[in-house]
Amino acid sequence: MPRRSISQLRQDCRPRPLNCRIRGQVDELNKKESANGKPFWELKLRDSSDALTLRAWTDTAAFDSCEETDRGACVEIEGEFLINGAFGLDGRRWRMRALKADEAQELFEGTPETAAAIQRDFACLCEIAGGIADPRLKALCDIFLAEHGERFRRAAAARFNHHAHRGGLLRHTAQMMRAASALCEVYPHLNRDLLLTGVLFHDSGKLWEMCPPELGFEMPREIRGELLGHITIGIELINSLWRKLPVEEWKSLAPSSEDVRLHLLHLVAAHHGELQYGSPIEPKTPEAALLHFVDNIDARLEMFAAAYEKQPEIAPGIHERVRALNTSPVRPLPRPQTPS
Repeated sequence: MPRRSISQLRQDCRPRPLNCRIRGQVDELNKKESANGKPFWELKLRDSSDALTLRAWTDTAAFDSCEETDRGACVEIEGEFLINGAFGLDGRRWRMRALKADEAQELFEGTPETAAAIQRDFACLCEIAGGIADPRLKALCDIFLAEHGERFRRAAAARFNHHAHRGGLLRHTAQMMRAASALCEVYPHLNRDLLLTGVLFHDSGKLWEMCPPELGFEMPREIRGELLGHITIGIELINSLWRKLPVEEWKSLAPSSEDVRLHLLHLVAAHHGELQYGSPIEPKTPEAALLHFVDNIDARLEMFAAAYEKQPEIAPGIHERVRALNTSPVRPLPRPQTPS
């Protein structure tokens, strides 16, 4: 029986039900009762690509397996999967077994495609950051990637709306770096070094707000993230790394190191764009405004892509409303085929 990641499964079983195996970590496991008092287990499985919720009823082998399974366990589920109009991706006649230690290690390393994508995105960050000309900003990026690169590789960009999975922050940031770099060619008056450094650091606080452990997909809540939020943590991180820089060596550089630090902090502080969305200040420079728009573009395009995968169709080509997008996504017009 073939094996799929959860995101692959969403695509492959859309035309028709598919018998296959999936592996993941039990993110949530709750015993509930239906409206008529019949008990069932609700299990949320997460892998490096996506999450899936399944239900196990009392008259199934899966119910007994859930009784013997703990939250955080690494498991393989085998069964028939389909797109159910009421529940989205769903499973029937499924059964579950615990993974062996070597299988669990392989699970956290991701599929070959996932691992390759992580490598490409991290290499992209390093390459673009390596091209920063301002020695202060380049040194700051180098320290950050050297000290926190491993954590960056596994952090998520969000809990729900976009890039809400292990490695999601890296994907989101790499896409933004590519977009911001391209836009600097269109608007050459921008401070490219400052903008790209701001992109790298804009969500750096999420390394402590929503980062899975080394062997896990769950995003545990930490007291630092709950009390401060990622913008405040990101500002604190920049200041702590800045103190490690030999700024005395750059006294003669213009603009001054203090001005560079303050403008970078502003980019992080203002990247949500408006006070009502959590920024303590609104964008006051072209670089801060562009960072906010690039952040929003990548997040929204990811939400559209996820909607086409996950949201059921309520009419041909029209998907169920996505609250974060404030619309019912419509299938995009395909690009024209190039004549052969």
